Amino acid sequence: MVEQLDGIITQKSFEIIDSEIGEHSFTANEYAIVRRAIHATADFELAQLIRFSPDAIEQGIASIANRKPIITDVGMVKQGVAGMIAKTFKNPLICAIEQASNPLPGKTRTETGLLKIAEQFPDGIFVIGNAPTALLSLCSQVSQGLVKPSLIIGVPVGFVSVVESKMVLAQTPVPQIRIEGRKGGSAVAAAILNALIVLAWERYNGWVNGGVL
Repeated sequence: MVEQLDGIITQKSFEIIDSEIGEHSFTANEYAIVRRAIHATADFELAQLIRFSPDAIEQGIASIANRKPIITDVGMVKQGVAGMIAKTFKNPLICAIEQASNPLPGKTRTETGLLKIAEQFPDGIFVIGNAPTALLSLCSQVSQGLVKPSLIIGVPVGFVSVVESKMVLAQTPVPQIRIEGRKGGSAVAAAILNALIVLAWERYNGWVNGGVL
């Protein structure tokens, strides 16, 4: 009963977003992601700030369906996607900050944990919603040829190094979805990944809008 009610509320929210967003040039898959990000934040400006590399969505769908490990920067992102992952492909889900009890000199705990995990899973799906330092380090690893992520979702929020980290990501040759400027955050990161999980589930398992996801 609770899941049914949640589904009704979500569907009604999507209908309101559809009616208010107006004309747009997103593809169907891009819009599914944009709509879920707006649903998580009530911020329609995200539609103007989101950027997709040409192969990002297809790479994300394939990687999720192939059960690539998903690496989040912080616990809020992990918790935001855990339910959807458990219902669907059951990808390994790892939180960077939980892997770093002793930070490396000059690095944050999140950055330390992400570098450690990247060594183990260089082709994982990396989801950054909070830590620009982690995003910068990950981009550096990509540029050096040390890792080759299947997808980077780069949407840290805030004021220090946030814009810079996204600018570096934009110049990094890797499939990516990012939010330009200062906006973003854990809720946005989780929403983008959840939208990709739904797209993957629709494609490979026949689930259609209005189901339990």
